[in-house]
Amino acid sequence: MNSTSPSNPTRYMLLFRDGDATYHQMSPAQRQELLQQWNEWYQRLFSQGKLEGGHPLEGTGRVVSRSGSRTVDGPFVESTEAVGGYFLLTVNTLEEAVEIASDCPSVRLGLTVEVRPVADMCPSLRQFQEALAEAV
Repeated sequence: MNSTSPSNPTRYMLLFRDGDATYHQMSPAQRQELLQQWNEWYQRLFSQGKLEGGHPLEGTGRVVSRSGSRTVDGPFVESTEAVGGYFLLTVNTLEEAVEIASDCPSVRLGLTVEVRPVADMCPSLRQFQEALAEAV
């Protein structure tokens, strides 16, 4: 999915990936200032009607694999790949979503923000339905 037109807003998910241990090196005052910056950023986006919601994720959980036959404690990914939270946006273009991600207060500290369009339907299911419709 590419950029949408301004008359057709699309949902984008921002996935926050913590690629740096900078937070652990910050003083309590610095952490408090960063938290305030995050809260202001969140509130600004929400008041503009661009943010549907978002939450931080706990570092614990479970990983299910092999068609659900195996469950292990986790998540087990490299720390640079661990998703620490998300925002769900409704904006007009991918470029607008990227601009919002670029304003994230923790990007300057090493955080990576992945910007992904949210599909209205599973792409594989959509292809199957389109092929089925063509066959009929």
